Amino acid sequence: MTSVIDYIPGTSLLHRLNPVTKLALAAGIILATFLGDTYPLLIALLALTFALGAYARAAGGLVSLSKLMVPLSLIMLVLQTAFIRTGDPVFLWVTTDGLVTGTKAALRLLGVALPLILMLTVTKLNDLANAVVEVLHVPYRYAFTFTTALRFVPVFSQEMNAIMEAQTARGVEYDTKNPLKKIQLMLPLCVPLLVSSVGKTDATALAAEQRGFYLRTRESSYKRYPMGAADYAVLAASVALIVLGVLF
Repeated sequence: MTSVIDYIPGTSLLHRLNPVTKLALAAGIILATFLGDTYPLLIALLALTFALGAYARAAGGLVSLSKLMVPLSLIMLVLQTAFIRTGDPVFLWVTTDGLVTGTKAALRLLGVALPLILMLTVTKLNDLANAVVEVLHVPYRYAFTFTTALRFVPVFSQEMNAIMEAQTARGVEYDTKNPLKKIQLMLPLCVPLLVSSVGKTDATALAAEQRGFYLRTRESSYKRYPMGAADYAVLAASVALIVLGVLF
């Protein structure tokens, strides 16, 4: 079973960049999305994310995530139109200001989630942790905690699917269209998932301690992560994106 954050091998320039540079590029797109206030810029940033995903042959994960994020974006749009009543009325409770604010919030929600997922799909988690420790001097325990949490996402997803399949075999119907009933059915699954997660976390902590986790330093990595000309060019482009967000 694949996940939207699984690494996709490739030889593109995006794959070959320093992991810190990829993180900076994702941060630049996200900050520009937050700071931007015009439709052309927000749509252009989304298009840039998908273009980079297509170039790195990682657009499949972005499309899969978009299918999950679009309903949330629509909910965000409806909530914004319900709370913002200024401006000229359009229909029912919807006003021009609420519609503009809601659509921009929906675009920002997509623009914030997709670049980070793209960065994770073109970067190995080990390289990300080691590069952050080497280049940014982040303590290894924090980088390890972050990457380990990401590794557990597909594991917990598989655990949840296994529990749901076991409950379905016992006659529980999870394909109901009633959202309240579905939430009611999903809540009991949290207990076995929590028990399983605690067990896995404890086993992982013991394994890491036995392998000398607390002896790890910045110089312990056998692989180096130098910054090249392409990295500095992408960093400059990331700064330019943030400036565009401030201006537009």
